[in-house]
Amino acid sequence: MDGVEEIEYEGLSPNAGLAVNMAAGALAGITEHAVMFPVDSIKTRMQVFATSPAAVYTGVGNAFTRISSTEGMRALWRGVSSVIVGAGPAHAVHFGAYELVKEYAGGNVEGASNQWIATSLAGAAATIASDALMNPFDGETPAALPRVLIKQRMQIHKSEFRSAITCARTVYRTEGLGAFYVSYPTTLTMTVPFTAVQFTVYEQLKALLNPSGVYSPATHIVAGGLSGAVAGAVTTPLDVAKTILQTRGTSADPEIRHVRGLADAFRIIWQRDGLKGFARGLSPRVLTFMPSNALCWLSYEFFKAAIRDD
Repeated sequence: MDGVEEIEYEGLSPNAGLAVNMAAGALAGITEHAVMFPVDSIKTRMQVFATSPAAVYTGVGNAFTRISSTEGMRALWRGVSSVIVGAGPAHAVHFGAYELVKEYAGGNVEGASNQWIATSLAGAAATIASDALMNPFDGETPAALPRVLIKQRMQIHKSEFRSAITCARTVYRTEGLGAFYVSYPTTLTMTVPFTAVQFTVYEQLKALLNPSGVYSPATHIVAGGLSGAVAGAVTTPLDVAKTILQTRGTSADPEIRHVRGLADAFRIIWQRDGLKGFARGLSPRVLTFMPSNALCWLSYEFFKAAIRDD
C-alpha cells in the first residue's frame, strides 16, 4: 500500500493547478497562524519599547510565564480572530501565485540550472500579487497592514482592545486611515526578500533531502522549518522597525508616538539600544517561523496531494 501511495505522489505534476494550489494554501495558512499565534504575541511584546517595567521581558520563557500568570492564558490569544479571517484568502493568493510564476519561470523543469532564480522570482511575485489582490487581509505583507496593526494593538501589554472591530474603529477615528499603512515601506522592504529567501531555501533543501520526490512529511517539516528560520532571522531588523511603527499610537513615549517612517524608526532603535536593538524579538521570531513554516509547508503539501487525490 505504501508503494502505491509513493508512486501516485511521484506521478503527480509539479504544478497541481491554480485551484488546488489556492485551496491547499488557504487551509495551510489557517492552520499555521492559528497554532502559532501565542508565540507571535510574545514576539510583538518583546519588540515594543515599553515604559512599564511589567511589560519588559528577559526572554520567551519569561514572557510566557509572566503574561499567563498576570493576565491569563487568554491574553496570548488576543487578536487571533483577525488572523483566522485573513489567513485563508491571503495564503490562497500567495501560494497560487507562487506556483503559477514558478511554472512559467521554469522552476519545475528537472535539472534546470536556473531553478533557484525561478523560485526566488516566484516568491517575490507571490508577495506582490497577494499585496495587490488581498488588501487588507493577512500575511507578513503590505496587504496585511490593517490586520497586522489591529493584531499588534491587541497583543501589547495592557491593551485596551478586546475586539478587532472596536480596535479598527478607534484607530481610524483617532489616527486616520493612514495609521493602517504607516509601516508600508518597511513591510514591503521586508517581505519581498523574506519570501524570496524562504521559498528558495525551502525548494533547495527539499530537493537535497528528498531527491527521489516521494511524499515525505519529514522533508517538508525540516525544509520548511529551516527556510522559515533563515528568512525570519535575516529580516528581523526590519520587523523591529515595523512593530514600532504599527504600535506607535499606543505608546506613551512622545518620540515613538510621532515616529514617521523606516529611517526614523531605525534612528530610535540605534539611539536607545544600539546594534542589539535591531535583534529585539529575534528568538521568538525564529521560534515562530521555524514551526509555523514547517507546519505551513507540511499542511500545504498534504492538502495539495489530498485534494488532487480526491
